[in-house]
Amino acid sequence: MDKNTFTGLFLIMLILVGSFFLMKPSEEEIKKEQQKQHIDSLKKAGALKPAIAKKADTSKTAPVVDSAALKAPFGASTVGSEQLITLENKDIRVKLSNRGGRVYSVELKNFKTADKKPLILFDGTNNQFGLRFTAGSTVINTNERYFTPTSTEVKVSGTDSNSVTLRLAYSPTQYLDYIYTLGATGYKVGYTIKANGLDNVIGNSKALNLTWSASLLQQEKDIKQERQYSTVYYKDMEDNVDYLSLTKDESKQVADQKVQWISFKQHFFSNVLIAKQGFDKVNVAASTDINSKDVRQMKANLTLISNEADTYPMEFYFGPNRFSTLQKQGYDLEKQIDLGWGPLKLINRFAVIPVFNFLQNFNWNIGFVILALTVLLKLVLSPLTYKSYLSMAKMRVLKPEMDEIKAKVGEDNPTLLQQEYMKLYRKAGVNPLGGCLPLVLQMPIIFAFLRFFPSLFELRGQSFLWMHDLSTYDAVINFGFTIPFLGDHLSLMCVLMTISTLIYTYFNNQVSGATGQMKYIGYISPIMFLGFLNSYPAGLNYYYFLANMLTFLQQYLIRFFVDDKKIHAQMQENKKKPEDQQKKKSGFQAKLEEMMRAQQQAQQGKKK
Repeated sequence: MDKNTFTGLFLIMLILVGSFFLMKPSEEEIKKEQQKQHIDSLKKAGALKPAIAKKADTSKTAPVVDSAALKAPFGASTVGSEQLITLENKDIRVKLSNRGGRVYSVELKNFKTADKKPLILFDGTNNQFGLRFTAGSTVINTNERYFTPTSTEVKVSGTDSNSVTLRLAYSPTQYLDYIYTLGATGYKVGYTIKANGLDNVIGNSKALNLTWSASLLQQEKDIKQERQYSTVYYKDMEDNVDYLSLTKDESKQVADQKVQWISFKQHFFSNVLIAKQGFDKVNVAASTDINSKDVRQMKANLTLISNEADTYPMEFYFGPNRFSTLQKQGYDLEKQIDLGWGPLKLINRFAVIPVFNFLQNFNWNIGFVILALTVLLKLVLSPLTYKSYLSMAKMRVLKPEMDEIKAKVGEDNPTLLQQEYMKLYRKAGVNPLGGCLPLVLQMPIIFAFLRFFPSLFELRGQSFLWMHDLSTYDAVINFGFTIPFLGDHLSLMCVLMTISTLIYTYFNNQVSGATGQMKYIGYISPIMFLGFLNSYPAGLNYYYFLANMLTFLQQYLIRFFVDDKKIHAQMQENKKKPEDQQKKKSGFQAKLEEMMRAQQQAQQGKKK
């Protein structure tokens, strides 16, 4: 055999072997073929019959009818399928469910959530609203019953109003109606319960028990902050507004007086049920599930008392917590906006809000409105700012003489040192608290704004400069983890506010001539406020930043009107005056000197 023949045979053998391994079926294919051959052999032998097609199982879709339940009072209402009825106007879209006859969901058409989705106040099975009463021996819970609606969709426009009735029938002439009415605009939904011919059917039909509960959906960027402003509010018939805890779970019973309205209030939106003639025996509760994506869970149990026509007239308010909008609804709904306590509330309600509303009429960006508000406030307070600066300048001019007294008396006897200081103040005609009192008088305004801005609906969704939403923090850094005292982010405007406050403190120390510990105490509070205000609205930090910058400007201008040489000369003239012509001591100064003398005597007694 020559070499070429041998090579050809070798290639043929290589191809055959390769084909055998490449075309060999897998184990899975071999098993499938064996099963197929086995089934074919069974069919030929008649051991395997063709499969009979199974009938569809309709037990899950077809409801099981309880004949006993059908014969019970309101029995026909136990069977049905859920159907949604839309009630809509320019501002809101309300969906009613024939199951329970309740409000199934509410959408505010003119607003969006923080992530730009449709704003739904509550939705679906996370809310319950219904009556509970006894008919014969049967306990009826209307939440579980099917009502018959008069319409499936109602849209209201122009100046019209329209209504939908959902009926729970006992017989053709005996029924319970839920009547919902909606105007062409606005956030109110009329709601009236009418009992017709049920006096002998419902036990105690003049007083019905109503249960309302809802899990409120998150609308804002920071759910933690949203929870801090969300709870149950209620108002009695004597115009007293109260609310449950904002920070912990709480329930409360109001049995000694009627309640006119109950509000499931969120930070910027409210769900309010109003009874013109009041509710009896009210129980309210609010709780928070930190593992839930919902803001808070709220519940109210109450008793409805019918009028002579066997009706229970009520109305809902589903809308924004804008002060002016709530005020227009009546019933003091605006009182659920937290404007602070005591004088803070008065400042916000009768000064800040009217000025803010006036500035909004110019249709400026909200950032410029805050700027204008700050300028006006600084102008009003400028006399106090001038007096504060002047007092600090006097203390600065007087400091060399105070240092002489300190060197003479020494630091071993602080009480005697303070007495000598007080004598110097009186002779020179200087009030040591003159620089502090104007600042103290401004403190209520500072704290009033601390309440005003977080509750200000007008900030919601409004952008200015880099701040996309002035109603929440403007995070320049998101850490991805929580830092004690600071949180999980860093707000840029809060940082700017802190820096401006530190600079303000520095220049203030230069003006007042503060030394020692007093020089550094002023730097502590800005650092503390950095952590405290880091999660507060950017609009609030923006206001504080503007206030600091305008104070710098005021002090710069005041410097042109304050001459240290003239102040020093005036104080020297005051010293030359007879003691009876010197400036009289204030009551506070007299008490302070008396206290110092008592301390001095006590120290001398101890030394003996």
